[in-house]
Amino acid sequence: MESIQAIKPGPKPKTDEGKDDKRRRVNPENQPKHPNLKPHKHEPND
Repeated sequence: MESIQAIKPGPKPKTDEGKDDKRRRVNPENQPKHPNLKPHKHEPND
């Protein structure tokens, strides 16, 4: 029987200088470029 394993996101990649890669984060100064997600709407009886 197969076991189901969760996918773990693992550590962030490092840059050439050994620092954390910050491309996957939204910094406060870049927040206006990334609008918030729209509210999720459900159908009745869903």
